[in-house]
Amino acid sequence: MNTEIISVIFIFTAAVIIAFPFGKYISKVFKGEKTFLDFLSPPEKFIFRTAGIDPDKEMDWKENMKAMLTINFIWFLWAILILSIQNILFWNPDNIPGMEPTQAFNTAVSFMTNTNLQHYSGETGVSYLSQLLVMCFLQFVSAGTGIAVVALLFKGLANRSGTNLGNFYSLMLRSCTRILLPVSIVGALILLFNGTPMTFKGSEQVITLQGDTVNVARGPVAAMVAIKQLGTNGGGFFGPNSTHPFENPNFITNITELISILLIPIAMVLALGYYLNRKKFAYIILAVMVVGFSGLVIPSIYFEMNGNPEITKMDIRQPLGSMEGKEVRFGPASSALWGIATTCTSNGSVNSMHDSSTPISGMMQMLGMQLNAFFGGVGVGFINKFTFIILAIFLSGLMVGRTPELLGKKIEAKEVKIAIIVALMHPLLILSGTALAAHAWVTTVNPGETLNWLNNPSYHGFSEMFYEFSSAAANNGSGFEGLGDNTPFWNIGTGIAMLLGRFIPIIGPIAIAGFLSQKKYTPESSGSLKIDSGIFGVVLFSVVVILGALLFFPGLALGPIAEYFSMP
Repeated sequence: MNTEIISVIFIFTAAVIIAFPFGKYISKVFKGEKTFLDFLSPPEKFIFRTAGIDPDKEMDWKENMKAMLTINFIWFLWAILILSIQNILFWNPDNIPGMEPTQAFNTAVSFMTNTNLQHYSGETGVSYLSQLLVMCFLQFVSAGTGIAVVALLFKGLANRSGTNLGNFYSLMLRSCTRILLPVSIVGALILLFNGTPMTFKGSEQVITLQGDTVNVARGPVAAMVAIKQLGTNGGGFFGPNSTHPFENPNFITNITELISILLIPIAMVLALGYYLNRKKFAYIILAVMVVGFSGLVIPSIYFEMNGNPEITKMDIRQPLGSMEGKEVRFGPASSALWGIATTCTSNGSVNSMHDSSTPISGMMQMLGMQLNAFFGGVGVGFINKFTFIILAIFLSGLMVGRTPELLGKKIEAKEVKIAIIVALMHPLLILSGTALAAHAWVTTVNPGETLNWLNNPSYHGFSEMFYEFSSAAANNGSGFEGLGDNTPFWNIGTGIAMLLGRFIPIIGPIAIAGFLSQKKYTPESSGSLKIDSGIFGVVLFSVVVILGALLFFPGLALGPIAEYFSMP
């Protein structure tokens, strides 16, 4: 067990250390400075010429948001078309049928919004063509969208005056070619040399040691797994996701994937410090995120390593901790770290079954998605944190009697109203969605026959529904997989939650950045609110935690907390 704890500390420490130079590199990409990947400029220019896009054209926040929404809508149409007719297209050696409309809608929305909430079962649900041209493609561009959007935010914060925030198309393409592509190639090679397949051959029949004949699925796995982790996507090539030995063969790949998951969310905060030349401010934000992350991961590791009380009641010893739903090659501590890392970063991949986590661990996983402010997904993680920064600055200004301002720009009623709307949208989607699902279940005659959602209709069943809408609204994608979610209700309901949970939190902060960039810059003085101090860090952390506790504790009390106290 000591070895497991050491590995957890090593993984997180390694991710933070690597993030420092990577964050500096990201800021150079955003600024358009020279990097070692400048040789990619010709193919980038070719893409722009082919698409008829001027990458040097400066755009204000409205024009950038229009570009972002337009191209995402095109990707959505592309995805839903391919998924619906994949049965008649090529690269389908296992003859997988096309998706029915609600499932195709949910899947297209899911991958477009960087969620990867899979209501289909990996290798049995989509063809190789769909895996590459829909899943893998959208895992790149959806992550690139998030990174490009935060670059627009950085530009808005850096502007002393003016309305231009940069060019979304240019930033998005460079995010894919200069940031995501090179690192994902390295990750894919590590996976490939450790046993992850990369082939276009269909399933292979093999005879097991017991003499049974089984079909073993394979495919172009390494490429997809690398970008799914790096881009905090999380969608698995196989149904079991990263519990599958082809996606995550050993502890080396487990470490590689965990570092990939954490790398860009951490580096993006540090990139802010390099971009604005406000490193101390970035360190304060990073410290708040690390403290919040630690507050979730430590209890999760503790409860998983101490075993399941229900199993202890049956006089079964658990020397390794709670191993229900976990892979022996990873163990409970690494699985707990993975569970919190993925739910805090909007990744959604799993190396254990979250549905079988102990109640408190499951609650920590839900809180990671519900607070949605400790690291978060690539780019949009800092976007979410920015909303809380605006609220914290406003409250701090009220408490000390100073005009709220951010980097020399006054924060006024318009910005605060937008921040509040964005902050309240997240719990609204989660709580209202869960309420609708619970209402439908309890008011339906014989719900187990007609709705067929829950195998656990008690406290855990409520947690399954609560988790599903938390995952959708946070654009996470993981699930308590005891829930039967491939139904019209869940496909459409979570699809709407994913759309609103993705784009409202993007549009709102970028609008704030656009408004701030137009305002007169006032040099900071002794009367200015110090946002790079430890006191402000405490206020920021308090705003996140108090808001989360007030909004989500009643729901958690009905699910994992009630389940915990019902155990011996």
